[in-house]
Amino acid sequence: MTDRQDRSHTRIEKILDAAVEIFSRKGYRDSGVDDIVVESQTSKGGIYFHFPNKQAIFLTLLDRMANLLHSRAEEALNAEPDLLKKGDALLLNMLKTFGSHRRLTQLFLVEALGAGHEFNDKIMELHGRFSTLVQSYLDELVKAGVVAPINSQVASIAWFGAVNETVTRWILTGQPVNLEDAYPTLRLLLRRGVGLN
Repeated sequence: MTDRQDRSHTRIEKILDAAVEIFSRKGYRDSGVDDIVVESQTSKGGIYFHFPNKQAIFLTLLDRMANLLHSRAEEALNAEPDLLKKGDALLLNMLKTFGSHRRLTQLFLVEALGAGHEFNDKIMELHGRFSTLVQSYLDELVKAGVVAPINSQVASIAWFGAVNETVTRWILTGQPVNLEDAYPTLRLLLRRGVGLN
């Protein structure tokens, strides 16, 4: 990486860090590019050089959280050799990732919903990535004869929905204080939902 590329990368990171702070503090609708200029201590021209508007910054942050969550979820699935424990590893990893990135999670699950209809397709795409990951796992369980045949698409949507609702309530109410405390109950519920003990 050249010095110029390095400076550009550093500036983009500074802008995105500032945007996370502003969006999570003021909400997407009440935030402006001027707020991000002040928070990032850069110029408006510097921001517009990298991002055409506030929406582009927000979409970049949503992609960042989705990529982080998806890559860690895949790693957790691949690292667990026991088929029956893969789902547990996936669930625990998702809760840990959400729990250790509270502000990005707030943007991903709360602010994005109220940001406007222009984000609906993006939200559906991101949620679909995780449902697909869960669906693949459920299909493996069915193929191995561990779980009776099930509509894995519907089950995977319900699976992600339960996690989504639990994490959203944690963001909005602060309960449970430690997000990972929800793991035992969620694990029991999700396993029984597909016929596992």
